[in-house]
Amino acid sequence: MNCKNCNAEINSKFCPDCGQASSLKRIDGKYIIHEIEHVLHFERGILYTIRELITNPGKNIRNYLSENRSRLIKPVIFIIVTSLIYTLISHLFHIEEELMNFEGLGQSAIGSILKWMQGNYGYTSILTGIFIAIWLKVFFEKYKYNFYELLIMLCFVQGISMLIFAVFALLQGISNFKLLSFAGIFGIIYMTWAIGNFFEERKFGNYAKALIAFFFGTMTFYIIIFIIGISIDILTKH
Repeated sequence: MNCKNCNAEINSKFCPDCGQASSLKRIDGKYIIHEIEHVLHFERGILYTIRELITNPGKNIRNYLSENRSRLIKPVIFIIVTSLIYTLISHLFHIEEELMNFEGLGQSAIGSILKWMQGNYGYTSILTGIFIAIWLKVFFEKYKYNFYELLIMLCFVQGISMLIFAVFALLQGISNFKLLSFAGIFGIIYMTWAIGNFFEERKFGNYAKALIAFFFGTMTFYIIIFIIGISIDILTKH
């Protein structure tokens, strides 16, 4: 028989070219449980990735970029999953209503864009990361990382930052104390430390440049958002 994935000839349980099973089992409860375990298990799963990014982000991300890409969860999946965790917690306790107040924006394009960003934290983090990566490329040019490698690094770092927000959101929802301002502080501290650690952990100047690049990138993103929103409003009024 031929492989249904790559059409190569199969004489065993798995395709010799692509590794696809010659016969797929039906999807049942065991399959669903296995998939969940595959994502959550400690070895090579999301918990393992979280531990490694908290304890030694620089070394582990560099290793992912240049040596082994099977130890950590895929970076884009990681930031989307962590953003989903935060979104679910914030919606559960209605915390998102405290973060962004759209009063005064009415039906403006800017208001619509900000509302979309509020409901899509994963995509918003990736978009913000694009501009942070541009500034990191400017400040850390001598390290010879390309734009895409920096973007992958930021997916990991921003993913942990989203988990920090998720933890504080959960604590705020349970205790009713206003804690998200502390989440912002801890998130910025972690991102500054993790980015500086990625380039060269013993150089203090790297941490300062990482913080500046983070603020410049975030500001650039929001300036462009407001320019786009104002332009749409002007065009739709004519």
